[in-house]
Amino acid sequence: MAIADDDVERVRMAQPISAVIGNYVALKRAGRNFLGLCPFHGEKTPSFNVRDETGRYKCFGCGASGDVFKFVQEAERMDFVGAIEHLAAKAGITLTYTTGGPSPDRQRNKKLLEIMEQAVEWYHQRLLTAPDAKDAREYLRTRGLSGDVARQFRLGWAPDAWDALSSELGVGVELLRDCGLAFTNSRGRLQDSFRARVMFPIFKDSGEAVAFGGRVLPGSTDPAKYKNSAESKIYAKSKTLYGLNWAKSDVVKADQIVVCEGYTDVIGFHRIGFTRAVATCGTALTEDHVRLMKRFANNVVLAFDADAAGQGAAERFYEWERKIDIQVKVARLSGGKDPGDLADSDPQGLLAAVEQPEAFMAFRVRRVVDGASLATPEDKRRVMDRALAIINEHPDVLIRRDYAMQLAIQLGYSEKQDIDDIVQKVDRQLQAKRARNDGQSAAPVANRENGEFVILALMIHKLDEVSGIVSEEVFADDTHRRVFKALLAHQAKPELAEVDLDPDAKELLSRVLVFDAALDADPRVEGLNLLRAAVRRELKRRVSNTTVEVITRDRIIKQKMDTLSGRDVRDSDVTDLLMWLYDVCSTVEA
Repeated sequence: MAIADDDVERVRMAQPISAVIGNYVALKRAGRNFLGLCPFHGEKTPSFNVRDETGRYKCFGCGASGDVFKFVQEAERMDFVGAIEHLAAKAGITLTYTTGGPSPDRQRNKKLLEIMEQAVEWYHQRLLTAPDAKDAREYLRTRGLSGDVARQFRLGWAPDAWDALSSELGVGVELLRDCGLAFTNSRGRLQDSFRARVMFPIFKDSGEAVAFGGRVLPGSTDPAKYKNSAESKIYAKSKTLYGLNWAKSDVVKADQIVVCEGYTDVIGFHRIGFTRAVATCGTALTEDHVRLMKRFANNVVLAFDADAAGQGAAERFYEWERKIDIQVKVARLSGGKDPGDLADSDPQGLLAAVEQPEAFMAFRVRRVVDGASLATPEDKRRVMDRALAIINEHPDVLIRRDYAMQLAIQLGYSEKQDIDDIVQKVDRQLQAKRARNDGQSAAPVANRENGEFVILALMIHKLDEVSGIVSEEVFADDTHRRVFKALLAHQAKPELAEVDLDPDAKELLSRVLVFDAALDADPRVEGLNLLRAAVRRELKRRVSNTTVEVITRDRIIKQKMDTLSGRDVRDSDVTDLLMWLYDVCSTVEA
């Protein structure tokens, strides 16, 4: 399947790229560009640039770049055709397909989504107006979920009837089954999947309804308190988070997402003005969930119920924290209550719990120590060994040592020698690990490395100072460029970056890691030198192009380049030069 080229261009030109991205990122004009915080990685200083002239974006903090279709693909987790269709629908453009229209699967999925939207509205109107929904309305009122709240979250009511929804929607049996809205019972009769339940519609992060969660009313004889839609062609539980469609804007702005266990927990957070909460849909957290959250935020706060199930789910996050490069903390909810209850009984306490969460490591260590007997030296030793086993999993040696010292003090070791002995356990473990990984000491490196090499070394120690000054386009050497891109993609964590590298690049990275002389270099000076050299190199390559527009623009770029050697270099000039390099290099690649 393909879309006519003319239609692709109509969609591309329907609105400026800044208008599209502005729906996801708060942008401010900065000269010829728009500037904002990157939605694809966490940052405090804006390095995400958007330029309407070229219709492209570029983040100089993580390297993300592309056109409006690439942005929508990344932001909405769509393929290329899906991104075009998404933008075309918003712009009211009818697309022409060059191979007979959308694929059968895509057409069918579109139909399923339309039916789900009809079901959401049918259940919702039933809740608002039907006489048989009176008890449901009263129940929701007692939970603070009536009126505007019910309308905001489009809550509904499934009547206690065999096939009320199926009959009134008037769509085919197979379509109802594929949506998970109905099934054929043992008598061969079509039956609604949900009966006598308050309905919580579940939406994709892009806003389409894909499933339902249904809750029985108090006093029901049904043993299943909650019932959730089965997986379907449009719904995967492990890749869906309830409430993300409402939360994602605030999540991106705050670089934080709060994960609950239930639908009413999410709604409870919204009721107290905290709008970055999501929940799993009747299933345990999965790696796919975590990767989905990583698209929007680097910081995750777990706000599970304070019971064994919630705590057990929290422990699995440590592996994902390292693997996916997220920061995980835990909200200490008071009194064993869930967020939905605390929203009523102690809203300020709930806000404090999520706004001042406990570090994930601290949470795990505290669970080992709290409630354990410390009456005898043997008791202390058992607790210490269990806690150290957790502490030793952390990849950062300084954090390991800090937690080991805190543990020693917490266990009542007051003598300095005793505390040092416990801390040294961590040091010995780290040394053993290095010996296994390295085999032997690395050879010293001469201080004659070039500027590109120095910048790579500075990234390891001073990433924040390097970000925004250099980009992959400033590197003339391809191997240096590959190492830069890998380090940037993994926030300058060598052990993660190494996985993406070929043998030559790995060898270069190994030399970068032991280049201590770079610590004395000034990241801004080194970065500006590289930028100036890259601009000069590109201007020289473009000499043969002599159109008036290019000559005028290149003269402006040369003037900006000359300012890089001055004492007071404007950040706007640096950004403009980086974007110019990105634009011209993208043109060459195309």
